[in-house]
Amino acid sequence: MTEPIKKETEKTSFLATLGAVFWSFIGLRRRSDYEKDVTGLNPVYVIIAALLGVAIFIAVLLMVVSLVVK
Repeated sequence: MTEPIKKETEKTSFLATLGAVFWSFIGLRRRSDYEKDVTGLNPVYVIIAALLGVAIFIAVLLMVVSLVVK
């Protein structure tokens, strides 16, 4: 009997997840990187990184608006 080959996936770090989410916000992501991310990214890290990215985006928008209104 042959045993199925187990493909080991490496879980990426939180910083790598931040980078993946950042590039996804911009919309510049290669297909090969996307396919690698699908198997390696931790879903909890993705959610945390996305919420962090949205918070930073909103803070920057509020800062720009406050500078323009002054």
